[in-house]
Amino acid sequence: MTTMTEASVREFKMPDVGEGLTEAEILKWYVQVGDTVTDGQVVCEVETAKAAVELPIPYDGVVRELRFAEGTTVDVGTAIIAVDVSGGAAPEPSPAAPAEPAEEAEPQGRTPVLVGYGVAASSTKRRPRKGPEVAVAAAPAELNGHGPAAPAPLKERPLAKPPVRKLAKDLGVDLARVTPSGPDGIITREDVHAAVAPAETVVEAPAPAAVPAPAPAVAGYDAARETRIPVKGVRKATAQAMIGSAFTAPHVTEFVTVDVTRTMKLVEELKQDREFQGLRVNPLLLVAKALLVAIKRNPEVNASWDEAAQEIVLKHYVNLGIAAATPRGLIVPNIKDAQDKTLPQLSAALGELVTTAREGKTSPAAMQGGTVTITNVGVFGVDTGTPILNPGESAILAVGAIKLQPWVHKGKVKPRQVTTLALSFDHRLVDGELGSKVLADVAAILEQPKRLISWA
Repeated sequence: MTTMTEASVREFKMPDVGEGLTEAEILKWYVQVGDTVTDGQVVCEVETAKAAVELPIPYDGVVRELRFAEGTTVDVGTAIIAVDVSGGAAPEPSPAAPAEPAEEAEPQGRTPVLVGYGVAASSTKRRPRKGPEVAVAAAPAELNGHGPAAPAPLKERPLAKPPVRKLAKDLGVDLARVTPSGPDGIITREDVHAAVAPAETVVEAPAPAAVPAPAPAVAGYDAARETRIPVKGVRKATAQAMIGSAFTAPHVTEFVTVDVTRTMKLVEELKQDREFQGLRVNPLLLVAKALLVAIKRNPEVNASWDEAAQEIVLKHYVNLGIAAATPRGLIVPNIKDAQDKTLPQLSAALGELVTTAREGKTSPAAMQGGTVTITNVGVFGVDTGTPILNPGESAILAVGAIKLQPWVHKGKVKPRQVTTLALSFDHRLVDGELGSKVLADVAAILEQPKRLISWA
């Protein structure tokens, strides 16, 4: 007879780790069935549309079930792990034991530690798992006898990876009618093609109508020479945001080429300054400061467009976004209240932002609320570009590569450090005059950095 009651099992649900997110992909499990976990211990890493986040478990106990495999996308609010909090030994499975109704139980002295976290009110909500050979209408005895080795979502949604779902969509195949052959009841490409094959043999004259138009392209896919990468997580969110921005805000981009020789000399001087010891000092630091000063001189550029209210919202703070390329895609974390930071504080904030982004630990909160952005394409040797605005922002500054070029300086042609800046802005709230003033101010400061003192 088992010593574990259903009431002792706690189900940890996928929380909303961002603002309004609806799903997240399980990247990695840090625990296995049978492991002992403690309150606050990280049990898995998930990727949302904004960032990768580690999830801590909110109670002590023994892991009894991992509901989803790594690589599975799970809806927010769905239980992902079951933990026995009774403190007893691991029970022996007893399929013949009758199920007893469980009473509602809440964690003692515990409040949710994550937004969207919730504990199952009753263990009777735990539905039995379906394997690949268990029918939906199976008898309760058959379901209760099925172990936790083949978990499936609580929702009646077939298990399949994004490329397989796309294939099914292109071929017009309903995944709910496909018999899975993969591990843990996952539908494979072969399963989808097998579901299409019978239909093709039955249809006679009107056969082309039975197969959607995209089918030939999928059939011609050369697995040996091509690779299909599912668009999800950060990359999917970035793509959707850029489409929304490009076709909502009327973009205008202006350019200026500027001699930054004095700025480069100042960078070298600051590296030797004791106040900047241990801090990241580079041209981007002075570009960021120059943009903040330009915004202070032209505050109307720091705004957003409220379509619903038909209003321009002026921001009296600057959350400065810095575009960062990461293995998971482009993200734009921002430095909160950057306008109030001294140069050393801004340097420290930039260093922390870059390090966190490279490690893939940027939080969703760090990528929300940006007002203006800088993208440094110069690190890739690119002269400049026409950047697309982040949704909800009014301007984005692209910084090109700094190169030694012939330049007319004091009436003579000399080799000087030169770069090209590009400012894209939303023409609904930033007209040509305002955009030009901002760009000209940034250029003037980088040409004569001493203006940072007189203009700041």
